[in-house]
Amino acid sequence: MSAEVPVIDPTAFDFSKPIAGIEEIRAVNPHRYEFEMLSGIVHVDRASHTIVGYKDTTPNDFWARGHMPGFPLLPGVLMCEAGAQLSGYYYTTQKIGDPGVLLGLGGIDEVKFVRQVRPGERLVLVGIGIKVHRRLTRFRVTGFVGTERTFEALITGVPLGKLEELRGA
Repeated sequence: MSAEVPVIDPTAFDFSKPIAGIEEIRAVNPHRYEFEMLSGIVHVDRASHTIVGYKDTTPNDFWARGHMPGFPLLPGVLMCEAGAQLSGYYYTTQKIGDPGVLLGLGGIDEVKFVRQVRPGERLVLVGIGIKVHRRLTRFRVTGFVGTERTFEALITGVPLGKLEELRGA
């Protein structure tokens, strides 16, 4: 990481007082049911393009039964999806793109998985905007359980269009 990229301590936030809970996230992100990969947002700073959120996992999550029986692990692809949803939340709430535009997943690069996430653990997601523009975003997203790093990925987001039009409204 370069010297100008801020270092964020994932334990430095009060998770009992999120700035956005599930209802506020639902007002921004269209994901529902099994694919709601964010439980809360605890930090957003437009000046440094940083955002911190989390996903609380449970033994009842859809993936826990089949990935893998007797030793359930949060799939790495879902960690990346959580990072993409975090980036999309930032894009929309910070009004990076035009109003109503949905940021979609454009790519995932430089992915590393270094620790498992088990049911009952909180996955904390730290996103740092490397490139933040209305037509393209790149966020370095790092996941943590406590102070232990779980994964890191460079998430690229691209605008897909206005959500109402995409839904056919």
